Amino acid sequence: MNQTQSVFHSFLVTVDNLVWGPPLLILLVGTGVYFTLRLGFLQIRYLPRAMRYLFKPESSSAGGDVSSFAALCTALSATIGTGNIVGVATAVKLGGPGALFWMWMAALFGMATKYAECLLAVKYREKDNKGQMVGGPMYYLEKGLGQRWLARLFAIFAVGVALLGIGTFPQVNAITDAAHLSLGVSHPVSATILTILVAAVTLGGIRSISAVASKIVPAMAILYVAACLYVLGLNIGQLPDAVKLVVESAFTQTAAAGGFTGATIMMAIQAGIARGVFSNESGLGSAPIAAAAAKTDSCVRQGLISMTGTFFDTIIICTMTGLTLVLTGVWQGDASGAAMTTEAFAIGMNDANLGPVLVSVGLMFFAFTTIIGWNYYGERAVVYLFGTQAVMAYKVVFLFLIAIGTFLHLDMIWLLADIVNGLMAVPNLIGLVALRHVVIAETQAYFGKVMSPSGQEVSA
Repeated sequence: MNQTQSVFHSFLVTVDNLVWGPPLLILLVGTGVYFTLRLGFLQIRYLPRAMRYLFKPESSSAGGDVSSFAALCTALSATIGTGNIVGVATAVKLGGPGALFWMWMAALFGMATKYAECLLAVKYREKDNKGQMVGGPMYYLEKGLGQRWLARLFAIFAVGVALLGIGTFPQVNAITDAAHLSLGVSHPVSATILTILVAAVTLGGIRSISAVASKIVPAMAILYVAACLYVLGLNIGQLPDAVKLVVESAFTQTAAAGGFTGATIMMAIQAGIARGVFSNESGLGSAPIAAAAAKTDSCVRQGLISMTGTFFDTIIICTMTGLTLVLTGVWQGDASGAAMTTEAFAIGMNDANLGPVLVSVGLMFFAFTTIIGWNYYGERAVVYLFGTQAVMAYKVVFLFLIAIGTFLHLDMIWLLADIVNGLMAVPNLIGLVALRHVVIAETQAYFGKVMSPSGQEVSA
């Protein structure tokens, strides 16, 4: 890296630290805390109802392009990704086992945020000139808040994340590296195959993307959770101590041990919340774009369904990864990131071959679905900015970046992606706070209809 690159890299690091500093994290979590308290812990009280809605179809007259389940799977396809394997390992490595506890807290309050943003997405959605539903922060910032400049700013950041960050380069590298290490496939070959597969799925639009996501997301999540449960089952005797260590470490300083350099309580909080938000994307404004395509007549109903995405992503999948890391003790070693999770599976299964293969397969599937999910998010942002006539040009550029992604140096690209991802959250959170009364009014109106005065459910 020459001097100019070094200076630019240092500049990006400074900006990244500013963007993802305490103010944004406090705003993200604070928004979730507000909606949690104001809506009476809705994410806990109505989680069983939300789970039932997942598998109960809407009426045939409901507007939208895909089922609520398919819309959720599309959102999960972009959300469940390398962060569930690499991100959790990074959080535990930086903040110790206590970071997992703070990931849980971020997810608990994040469910209320996800509910609010997806409710607004359906309330303010509209049809484009091809008859497809479009919605998300761009539309509730313009139509609900009356701030078109803020809506355009969000859309620009969303396109940036789709093309230069989460949607392309990190995922491509995760897939091609895993294919090379586990299957011996060269990077150019795997990049070519990946580009063809992504083109086959994404050129078909939301119905094609949601159809693939509806099959892959549940299957990959079940497979990965089953693998984690297998490791936890083989080491069930150490599980209570692992959970105890997670809770205790959340409120006490974790001493240095082995390859772990030690962590303060603040380090555990910051690492856990930052990685938790990065994993489940609550408040970032991405999931509402998928929620807007759901076939539903109720914005509240879709908000309830969408909030389960944060529950599945963090409370279930990230917890499985985190407990595996803590229980096997690899967090105290020298490995980090995907290598740390791979080592945990190898130790937990007492099999140096099966564990790494499972992690690699998980990485490949998680990364692939993230690519197709973020392709859709970027497309909807492009439609908002330039209209439907720009979609094909966007898809061509997206596929080109997928094809060359494995050959690029990622240090500065990761930083750029992180910065734009954080900036995406700012206009969205402004919209959520400003439109909080709409969320509250819609929620009260809905539950006033479906609940009797005695508190008993009278309709779905």
